[in-house]
Amino acid sequence: MIENQNRSLTGANLSDADLRGVNLRGTHLRGTNLSSANLSGANLSSANLSSANLSDANLSSANLRGTHLRGTHLIYADLSDADLSNANLIYANLIYARLIYADLSDANLSSADLSDANLRGANLSNTRLSDANLRGADLRGADLREANLRGANLRGANLRGARLSDAHLGGANLIYANLRDTYLRGAIFGNNQGISDWLKQNLIARGAKFQEPPSTEKSKNFNCA
Repeated sequence: MIENQNRSLTGANLSDADLRGVNLRGTHLRGTNLSSANLSGANLSSANLSSANLSDANLSSANLRGTHLRGTHLIYADLSDADLSNANLIYANLIYARLIYADLSDANLSSADLSDANLRGANLSNTRLSDANLRGADLRGADLREANLRGANLRGANLRGARLSDAHLGGANLIYANLRDTYLRGAIFGNNQGISDWLKQNLIARGAKFQEPPSTEKSKNFNCA
């Protein structure tokens, strides 16, 4: 078993490696090839995996708390029950990733691609998801309280039973999104695609708020002041 705490494996080829339960805490793994590797239960907390290839990797129940995953490839990766809290996942590629019951609280997923990802029951509370691609994602029962979803693409996403209390969805694309049985108290909408007048009233009745952009006339008056 590799024990490589605070060392460097930058650019190494570890594809298909059996690394179950390994301790790689704080290790430099930038650009490393870990595709199809078995890292279930591994400790990768605070490691640098930026731009690494973890496609098809098994990271179930892994500790990725505070890990640097900016621009990392995680296509079809299994991250079920993994701890990704406080992780940096900006621009990460998580297409078709499995994140069932994963902890992504306080993580930064801005501009990440989570299209068709399975996030059922995941903890995304206080998570930054601005401009993220969540098209077709399964978010049933997910905890999105206080999440920042400004400008996110949620087209066709399944949010049934999700908790969106105090989340910000301004500018989010909600075309064909399933918002049945979602908890919306304090959730902020505005300038959204896919929200009809009827749906808007329904969401307001369920506790949502709408912040519409200021009118052109008001903007002119402000600029002239």
